[in-house]
Amino acid sequence: MASHAPWTECGMDCEVQSKHTFRKTDVLTMSPWLAPIIWNGSYDSAILNAQFNQRDVHVGITIFAIKKYTFFVKNFIETAENVFMIGHKVTYYVFTDRASDIPVMNLNEGRSMSILEVPSYPRWQDVSMRRMEMIRDFSHERFFREVDFLVCVDVDMRFNDEVGVEILSNLFGTLHPGMFGVQREGYTYERNPESEAYIPANEGDFYYAGGFFGGSIEEVYNLTNFCHNAMMKDKAKNIEALWHDESYLNKYLLLHKPTKILSPEYLWDDDFGIPDFLKRRRFLAVRKNHNEMRNRR
Repeated sequence: MASHAPWTECGMDCEVQSKHTFRKTDVLTMSPWLAPIIWNGSYDSAILNAQFNQRDVHVGITIFAIKKYTFFVKNFIETAENVFMIGHKVTYYVFTDRASDIPVMNLNEGRSMSILEVPSYPRWQDVSMRRMEMIRDFSHERFFREVDFLVCVDVDMRFNDEVGVEILSNLFGTLHPGMFGVQREGYTYERNPESEAYIPANEGDFYYAGGFFGGSIEEVYNLTNFCHNAMMKDKAKNIEALWHDESYLNKYLLLHKPTKILSPEYLWDDDFGIPDFLKRRRFLAVRKNHNEMRNRR
């Protein structure tokens, strides 16, 4: 794929072509391999909700509340209950080393929370990377029996606007807000040729965020299995990829193209400002002291 900076601001938003068909004119809405890029106005939620209700879809969402990150669980779930997959069955899978710190939550009908006790690790980098192993193992052991799709996100976030079935697909990734509009050579891929996450400067499609990905259970298993095995190979060589699990995620999504791509509406940090192309900020970073939260016990 040629070097690209495909996002332009032309002062236009959505043009309605018919009652149920939309065309975005200010941003890229389709990848070169014909995977849709999901933006506000690019889909009809009523049609999609009807389709997924007919299938009686059950969605699982994973978060990791390790050490002091249990602090974020209450706000995460409260905001999700207002706007995440409304009208559909949802299970929150909370991975934690402090089960007693997870609050009891009042959830809407058809929604549940499952607390999964897992070990912690001394370094936050290891906590981050081991997420892939844990999601893989639980996908194999139980998720495939309980849910149809898995959404894997960071816990230190809050839902700010609707996130629904428009995101669901066999395999989806989310465009990283910090890399949005950057030329391909500027993507912060792993550049060490000895690493299993290595991507040369002349390769790559998009830069995907590690904080929002998912798909069918089978595809999430394949992704997390690849990432974990690649990390273990690098660890044996005393190599640690630049952005840890996110680096391996980007390698996997280069080799195995996602069937749907989420725009930065679905993962935003207000520290980047609010640009004109961003009509909705659906999932927002919670402001915090990263070093304090990562290193406190």
